[in-house]
Amino acid sequence: MADWKSLGQSLVYKWLDPFIRWCVRVGITPNFVTFTGLAINILAAALFIYGGELKDRSDHRIVGWACAVILLAGLMDMIDGRLARVGKMDSKYGALYDSVLDRYSEMFMFLGICYYLIAHHYFLSSLFAFIAMIGSVMVSYTRARAEGLGLKMADVGFMQRPERILLIGLSGILCGIMSGILGSDFKITVSWLPFPLLETISFFTFPIFVLAILANVTAISRLKHAENMLKN
Repeated sequence: MADWKSLGQSLVYKWLDPFIRWCVRVGITPNFVTFTGLAINILAAALFIYGGELKDRSDHRIVGWACAVILLAGLMDMIDGRLARVGKMDSKYGALYDSVLDRYSEMFMFLGICYYLIAHHYFLSSLFAFIAMIGSVMVSYTRARAEGLGLKMADVGFMQRPERILLIGLSGILCGIMSGILGSDFKITVSWLPFPLLETISFFTFPIFVLAILANVTAISRLKHAENMLKN
């Protein structure tokens, strides 16, 4: 898994490096890129809120657009760290600034998702989105707290921030595409279930359900790993 992740990062950085070198030349700082990522995530949240307030419940194309914006914000998250290293602008404050704004970015993202789901009466899905938000916060917190105790946690668990952003972004884009293909009336129902077994929004909400479970499993596995390391 780590090898595939490293390979993927290498390919993305190979594509991004010309842009990063341009940023170094013109004086763009990593903190500016980090702030831009936050602003883009706020835009994504605004799109979700717009969709919740003004778009029809059966039209999920706004989900696709909002999640495309989330992926763009995630790209900023990759650029700022690379820019800091290539431009030799990394600092302890920069690392703190990045971590804090990343948490704000993720909270704004989940705010928009939860608002959209609640506004269109997907109550169970909104509950899982909230649980996914809790798990995402705890994944980051357990790492930060453990590393503050001198423990290494970067490779523990499998639902870290890049994986979370990628899962939400791609599933939302798929949902938006399928909304255009399948139309507004697509549903698969089972007589004994009080809700559809599958509908267009499921392309977005089922991955959120998976994220809610795996993010919390990752946080708990980090806690257990820290316990084992502190006992040895």
